[in-house]
Amino acid sequence: MKILLVADGRSPITRRWVQGVISLGADVSLISTYPCQPIDGISRLEVLPVAFGALGGSQTLKTPTPQTSSPNLVRSLVSRFRPLFMAGRYYFGPASLKREQVRYLELIEEIKPDLVHAMRIPFEGMLASNTPPAIPLIVSIWGNDLTFHAQGSYLMREQTIRTLERADALMADAGRDIRLAHAWGFSNEKPTALVPGNGGIDLNLIPRRERHVLPFIKHLIPSRAEMVINPRGFRPGSVRNDIFFYAMPLVLERNPDIYFVCPAMAGQPQAESWVRRFKIQDRVRLLPTLPQDQLWDLMSQSQVFASISSHDGTPNSLLEALACGCFPVAGDIESLREWIIPGVNGLLVEPDKPQQVAEAILTALENSDLRRSAYHYNQALIKNRVSIEFVRQQIDQFYRQVIGI
Repeated sequence: MKILLVADGRSPITRRWVQGVISLGADVSLISTYPCQPIDGISRLEVLPVAFGALGGSQTLKTPTPQTSSPNLVRSLVSRFRPLFMAGRYYFGPASLKREQVRYLELIEEIKPDLVHAMRIPFEGMLASNTPPAIPLIVSIWGNDLTFHAQGSYLMREQTIRTLERADALMADAGRDIRLAHAWGFSNEKPTALVPGNGGIDLNLIPRRERHVLPFIKHLIPSRAEMVINPRGFRPGSVRNDIFFYAMPLVLERNPDIYFVCPAMAGQPQAESWVRRFKIQDRVRLLPTLPQDQLWDLMSQSQVFASISSHDGTPNSLLEALACGCFPVAGDIESLREWIIPGVNGLLVEPDKPQQVAEAILTALENSDLRRSAYHYNQALIKNRVSIEFVRQQIDQFYRQVIGI
């Protein structure tokens, strides 16, 4: 199989997916919508920076490239005024697709793929909707593609509908998104698959729960301190980090020894402002985006994973936290109810109520029996639904079904 992926090549999720597809024996090429480093094993890498992709972003782990090797004033302004930038992107992003459409079709002709797979709707799926009809197109839906981004502007709505009408098949990590896609115009006659967006978790790589000092943070947090981890970074409009930070002082009133650990938030002006406002500098650690092994280590040492989202699918970080034995406190939304049974393997909260978030975190911290039983439940859940062997088999079968081989 010759597979062409259209995705954010910086993303660890994309890079793991690429390696998974290569392991199936496929010939893989990648069109990245952001400048990125080469990926071992792929046949070809091209960059088409649609929707201001050349500006990069702060939510993925970036390695230096000629475009990102030095501090950049524009990127700094994007980080500081992210909500305003995102609003503008909903109007100018769809319009920017036309600029890259001709080059995209040229690359299709040169690569001659058996299958194109766009790994989210905005803006990779929108670009890939130009794929000639003779070539099958799979589109993956991320958790807020339909519930949030598609509502951003008339142009976003129009391009979302166009993408779903062109797609020959859909992948999603939540059944809710398949249902919504049908409501948005995706044909009931076309095939769908429920597959974790990270391509599965290699359980052999997940660290055990033995307590040990993590070298990269031992100077920041005592070795046996209890921790609440929130690695979601900043996703304005979908992840309610404002509510999470408002809940912190409420938790600390009752348990002043807790540490809140926030990967992918170092240098974020809004996070720094909240820390100063609530005077919680001693108990909050804003960390940079971490390599996967360090993030898993940190999750395995944390008691609670917090993901206070109002729009989401199945966050890969949630599945990884479950695999690492970290107890989840998450927003009470439809997609997460597909994974979490409140009081059994996690707790769900209304994502706009800091007091409820604080109470859930405290309940998890104070109830070791609940955390222990949830650990065993979640280990079986991950093994049966998310193990890398199981997921790669699903991907292989679905690709072959769509291609017709």
